[in-house]
Amino acid sequence: MKQPIISRRRLLTAGAAAGAAGMGAAASPAKHDGALGAPPQTFRGQMPWAEGAADWPPGASGTGYVFFTAAEAAFIEAAVDRLIPPDPVGPGAVEAGVPTFIDRQLAGQYGQGQHFYLGGPWPKGTPEQGYQSRFTPAQLYRASIPAIQQYVGKTWSGAAFQKLAAADQDKVLKGLESGQIQLQDVQGETFFTMLLQNTKEGYFSDPIYGGNRNMAAWKMIGFPGAHYDYREWVGRHGQPVTVTQVAFKGRPGWREG
Repeated sequence: MKQPIISRRRLLTAGAAAGAAGMGAAASPAKHDGALGAPPQTFRGQMPWAEGAADWPPGASGTGYVFFTAAEAAFIEAAVDRLIPPDPVGPGAVEAGVPTFIDRQLAGQYGQGQHFYLGGPWPKGTPEQGYQSRFTPAQLYRASIPAIQQYVGKTWSGAAFQKLAAADQDKVLKGLESGQIQLQDVQGETFFTMLLQNTKEGYFSDPIYGGNRNMAAWKMIGFPGAHYDYREWVGRHGQPVTVTQVAFKGRPGWREG
């Protein structure tokens, strides 16, 4: 039996007709393409669709850096470890794999700005207006890092950011955050905002994306992760959830199959 094809026009027309007819005039399911037992439907030119199916998250794979050059990676590792430094409470950003997370994101659709509006004009916006730049995230990182290193070199006699003392690194990061440090051809404040956000995302995201290595950040804050059932905890307010952390791909000791 040939699978039914749903065109965009047909989908919109059917939706409008259903809205006009109202709930009381709904036809029998057997008269529609979505009838129980019917074969999977297909949107024209798209992947087959079946009820209950879900996409596997596009995880990070491999070792080393895909997007960052060696010079860029040296800056990123130093910078994120000042944003989330290691201490007795939990791991630092580098130990948690944040640089890998950011690298893979910039090498993919996020880095390409696939869901960003990048058309002009580009006046400096307010924080409430969100990201305002002609750069994709990947372009922003690629333009900002050498501009920051150029500023650091002029200010600290040719030194690179990763070679500065921790207090001086903090001074640079705070200058970017406040907008006091002016960079050539790029807004340092915009870059810092994105870097901080990406660092937090990598620190607390599911390990499948390259960060939160060994679920260390989740363990630190007592978050159980992608646990399948919390019903027994619904009424236990103020109590720590003591289940073992589990990620999208399971946890150590589990075997597939």
